[in-house]
Amino acid sequence: RAAQMLSTLMTVMAIAPLLGPILGGQILRLSGWHAIFVFLAAFGLATLGALFTLPETVPVENRSREPLRRAVAQYGELLRDRRLLGYAGAGGCFYAAMFAYIAGTPFAYITFYHVSPQAYGLLFGIGVVGIMGSNFINSRLVRRLGGDRLLLRGTAVGAVSGAVLAITATTGWGGLAGLVVPLFFFISATGFIVANSISGALADFPERAGAVSALVGALQYGSGIFGSALVGALANGTPAPMGWVIGLTTAGSLICARFLVWPTHHRKQ
Repeated sequence: RAAQMLSTLMTVMAIAPLLGPILGGQILRLSGWHAIFVFLAAFGLATLGALFTLPETVPVENRSREPLRRAVAQYGELLRDRRLLGYAGAGGCFYAAMFAYIAGTPFAYITFYHVSPQAYGLLFGIGVVGIMGSNFINSRLVRRLGGDRLLLRGTAVGAVSGAVLAITATTGWGGLAGLVVPLFFFISATGFIVANSISGALADFPERAGAVSALVGALQYGSGIFGSALVGALANGTPAPMGWVIGLTTAGSLICARFLVWPTHHRKQ
């Protein structure tokens, strides 16, 4: 049920990255790049205002009273669990690939293949449509097939797409289409990986949902930072670094799902 709800939620959330590059491209065309930062500052202030005005929804009696030292110690206990490491690793490796995609495609599309910023926004939007579609499909299948099975299949799709991308990005085979097509299938696997990795970890530790959510989130975004930084560090004037980072990290995601999660899988009810 949790994976189904997360998939539905992420379908809605996918609208934001769909609109972002498209809106950014239009702002750049109409007002220049300075206006983009003005817009970001205004949006950030609005978000900050929401942070301080929205009421807390957790009742006082349900809030944790544990000392900080005990809270930190919980993370060490959680990291010793094989299944949790599998879920966190599958999601974390995929986040590294996603951030490599976000960091690498502007150069690959705009600089290397001379796509306009506006057209880049549309190409990026096509990928997000794939994310929305896979989240929708996952929400319909997860109760029948189970989150672990869909996680494994999603990581397999991501790994195959990543391997194809590594080859086309290195050889230049297929030109722009040689990047767009495997990237579409890779990013479309998001709906089967992210929601199921998070819900799987939470299902195993329902009494520690807050700690699990924080740990998995930190590992995912930490891996994302690593993935984007690695693309920059390996930059050689071609899309190849992006392709290889995505290829290797999606393979890591599949390994975590297959050898850490799947051997002890159970159907999520």
